[in-house]
Amino acid sequence: MRSTRISPSTNKHRVNKIIGILQMEYPDAGTSLGFGNPLDLLVATILSAQCTDKMVNKVAPHLFKKYKRADDYANADIRVLMKEIRSIGLYRSKAKNIKSMARIIVQDFNSKVPDSIDKLVTLPGVGRKTANIVLSNAFGRNEGIAVDTHVKRISKRLGLTTNDEPTKIESDLIKIVPEKYWGIFNHLLVNHGRAVCRARDPLHSKCRIRSYCKWYSDHVK
Repeated sequence: MRSTRISPSTNKHRVNKIIGILQMEYPDAGTSLGFGNPLDLLVATILSAQCTDKMVNKVAPHLFKKYKRADDYANADIRVLMKEIRSIGLYRSKAKNIKSMARIIVQDFNSKVPDSIDKLVTLPGVGRKTANIVLSNAFGRNEGIAVDTHVKRISKRLGLTTNDEPTKIESDLIKIVPEKYWGIFNHLLVNHGRAVCRARDPLHSKCRIRSYCKWYSDHVK
């Protein structure tokens, strides 16, 4: 079995080609989480951890209708909030995080969701992935790349990173992905991961970027 090593300069060229192809494949790529404002998206993204967006979109509309402001969540009865999101995985900890997150937003950020990654990651239940998703989709700001399971898996298969830790993967990616694509990069890889580059039994015959894939070159070709 042969293994190829790809230089950073080569990866910069490759990633532009990959992005161009995926944009043609998934022209409507974007978050599948429904939301009306930054607070909605922040709550929805917290709920989406280890849960499908489809399930979150079934639960979230009721929350958005009932809890319109950060202080609504901050003053919520935690038992009621838990019951309202009971169908979501890890609902107990997520309810506690949402209530605590909202309290901090009210107290420290004048009841407004902060629009910088340094401030967002100080909130309970909010890591860099969640912060990047909120910044990109709710504020139109690119301060990093959201690394979820799809981004991790596909970036490693493509040879864009050799790391396993999300923060290190993000660091590798922002060195080679043009900043203007930081926000959409997550959505493109998520779409591709769901449709083609699955964790098990990836559909190589349908993959438009397999010629740029290190894993395919080393293990299949």
